[in-house]
Amino acid sequence: MSEPTLTRYQSHGVTLLGDSTVPQGVALAFTERTGGVSTGNYASLNLGSACGDDPSCVAENRRRALCALGAERCMDALVNPHQVHGDRIVTVRSSDADAVHAAQADAASGADAIVCTATNVPVLLCFADCVPVILVAPGGFAVAHSGWRGTIARISAKAAHALAEETGSPVSQVRAYAGPHIGREDYEVSPELAARFSAEFGPEVIWGERNLDLGAAVTAALVGAGVPRGSIACCDVSTASATERFFSYRAEHGSCGRHGALAVMRGE
Repeated sequence: MSEPTLTRYQSHGVTLLGDSTVPQGVALAFTERTGGVSTGNYASLNLGSACGDDPSCVAENRRRALCALGAERCMDALVNPHQVHGDRIVTVRSSDADAVHAAQADAASGADAIVCTATNVPVLLCFADCVPVILVAPGGFAVAHSGWRGTIARISAKAAHALAEETGSPVSQVRAYAGPHIGREDYEVSPELAARFSAEFGPEVIWGERNLDLGAAVTAALVGAGVPRGSIACCDVSTASATERFFSYRAEHGSCGRHGALAVMRGE
């Protein structure tokens, strides 16, 4: 199996970072902020519904993002959790309407990772500096939200184990994609938090005195869970230094939209 890669491309006017090989039949991508209809601080492809944007604009932006991924007809089945910076995982096992509605309600109660083994059920999580993680295995995928709290709780590793359990595949067969997030050069943290991360993941996740490399910590958690290092692709663009492409809560002082991590397992 070839190593996973992230390629920047445009589809239906939306700019994406994705894997064009559609691994294990899973279409996946991280969105950029252009190609939508939102204005002002949310311009333009804001996918977040809880940051103050016009709900009708968010709905249209999500439709465009799904269309770019070839999943526009699955809009009603979209699972988008209420993210709470924890490590709770919701699992979607069926594309039956009742099962999807139950999963949507469960996710809305609070979750930071979705494991999906159903076809034609798209999953969207939203970001503006935290690490978006998409995992793929034979028979399913997972999408996780890994801010500093989720990272230190090893949400990506827990999602990898949950995905492996649901699909019956070993963790060694999981492919991982870490999308755009705040880079170490832009992410100075307290001495106490730097010490916690260094103790948890090793000193290599701290750059200089107290700049945190969240991507390195997520990678360390995944490798510790059994995902081969060569099966992990990581975007090296810092959201806080590239606000023309991505939203950044830190760089934009909390007033901004959200880009997304989006995946769907294709079916008939």
